[in-house]
Amino acid sequence: MAGRILIGSAAFLRRAISTSNLTSSFQEIHHVSAKPVPTSFNHPKISRNQSNLLHKIGFTQSQIRDFLSQNHLFLTNSNFQDIEASLPVLLSFKIPPKDLVSTVIDCPAVLDLEFLKKWEVSLSLIELPNVSVSVIRSMLVLSKRFQLDPSIFRRTVDLLKRFGLSDAAVTRVLEDYPEIVFTNEEEILRTIEFLMGIGIRKDEIDRIICSIPRVLGFRVDGRLKSLISEFNDLGFNQNVIAREIVREPRILATELGEVSRCLELLGRLKCRNSIKEKIFRDGALRAAFEVKQRVDCLCKHGLIRTRAFKLLWKEPRLVTYEIENIEKKIDFLIHKMKFGVDSLIDVPEYLGINFEKQIVPRYNVIEYLESKGWLGSQVGLREIIKPSRLRFYNLFVKPYPECGKMFGKFAGDNKTESPSRHPIGLWTVFKPQRYPESKEDTKNMKSFMESLV
Repeated sequence: MAGRILIGSAAFLRRAISTSNLTSSFQEIHHVSAKPVPTSFNHPKISRNQSNLLHKIGFTQSQIRDFLSQNHLFLTNSNFQDIEASLPVLLSFKIPPKDLVSTVIDCPAVLDLEFLKKWEVSLSLIELPNVSVSVIRSMLVLSKRFQLDPSIFRRTVDLLKRFGLSDAAVTRVLEDYPEIVFTNEEEILRTIEFLMGIGIRKDEIDRIICSIPRVLGFRVDGRLKSLISEFNDLGFNQNVIAREIVREPRILATELGEVSRCLELLGRLKCRNSIKEKIFRDGALRAAFEVKQRVDCLCKHGLIRTRAFKLLWKEPRLVTYEIENIEKKIDFLIHKMKFGVDSLIDVPEYLGINFEKQIVPRYNVIEYLESKGWLGSQVGLREIIKPSRLRFYNLFVKPYPECGKMFGKFAGDNKTESPSRHPIGLWTVFKPQRYPESKEDTKNMKSFMESLV
């Protein structure tokens, strides 16, 4: 019995000792994990220096915090003195503060001092009269991101000028399509020769490249030949194709099959002949490209392509409207009226009526009535746009006189005399001449009247 008590007490002591050791171990682990991990923010001197440097570049306080937290590893592995010395070189490129901040955020490695010194030398050797800020920015980011030697841009400029492009065209290419440095020299030459082969003059090619620099990256065998073949299959001859490309170079940026689908839509339109004549006034190819632009505009604001084509079929007048006008109406619909872009499918007339004279006054009236709580139910886009001007006036304006000014003058509510088209007193000129009446005339008139009785 005593032995069992001794054995039990020994086991209890072993469990207590192991438990106390385990508890002390957890306390040590908790103590170790509670120690702060060293970061740049735990070193006030480094963080303050980096913050001051970024502030000189143009960073705001929130941008500085985000940049330091996201690029801690890069800043830790870099020499702060070198980064500080790179700042005067970077500022010498005269990049606007806003663009400079976005450049550093997109590619922090542009703060490398050796890289900037090489760029400073290479930039002075580029034979362009005025190297724009956007060119410098795009080339800096591209060369550092892909570890390119800065001299490659100088060689690209010399190559494009040797092919006969103007300084303006070369600048546009470097601004909008800096990836030209990856394009093969033979491929660039083939693209230029292909455009000349379809009837485009050399001076017109320069204008096309200024309008759409990315055409130099289109492969002749892969895209350009297929696109021209599609136009030929649709019935357009070479002269029409060349003329339309020169007038609107962005036709070359259309995807295969887009023009065919747009022409199919134009063939199914049901509208007045006057609208059709206005759509096709510059030819079928140009009309198809105008449809493509409107579809892209509608898709940019959230419609899928199928619905965008359906909307154009319902409201053909959109093809004749300016894209800026369409975008202004859609922005007002989404941000001011708080309707979704899909509501246009049910009410396509919204894009067809006048913005200043009808859309804005009607919305102002509805917004005022809603703010006063005078509308019994929710008024949708259909109830705002579909009614005629007279019906909308009778429903929402006439019962509330204070809405008259918002809606504007309506025929019959404020009768005003129309101004005379002739000068005052002009009627006297056309007044017939009066002759004096004699006694004999009076006697004859009386006898005539008596004979009638």
